[in-house]
Amino acid sequence: MVAQKGKDLLLKLDTTGAGGFVTVAGLRSKRLAFNAETVDVTDADSAGRWRELLAGSGVQRASVSGAGIFKDAASDAAIRTRFFGSEIAAWQFVIPDFGTVEGPFQITALEYSGAHDGEVTFEIALESAGSLGFAA
Repeated sequence: MVAQKGKDLLLKLDTTGAGGFVTVAGLRSKRLAFNAETVDVTDADSAGRWRELLAGSGVQRASVSGAGIFKDAASDAAIRTRFFGSEIAAWQFVIPDFGTVEGPFQITALEYSGAHDGEVTFEIALESAGSLGFAA
């Protein structure tokens, strides 16, 4: 993957539940992380007492975090409503020259800040809440 502009990584939300995704914020910094827990099945008969893992059995999850400026008042309201309602919604993360990750996520943190001589900014964190799809 060649170097990409950070602004090209998009955070989109299905605001209607009908499968149409819209960009909701201008994120200045972003992070998408995938994690998979392991299931250790090591026992006294394990060869050389090396750890053995059970394939295909751990919990997988994805987390997203970012900071930036809301695109408009409607985007701010859509995110805020989902946070305070503890809703799980369909989100899409577009990573240029890599692919698109799509699936259900819940907002786990939403912070607002601002300086006296600047715009209001926010930080958001989301955790996956179901099966995710990936398209290259």
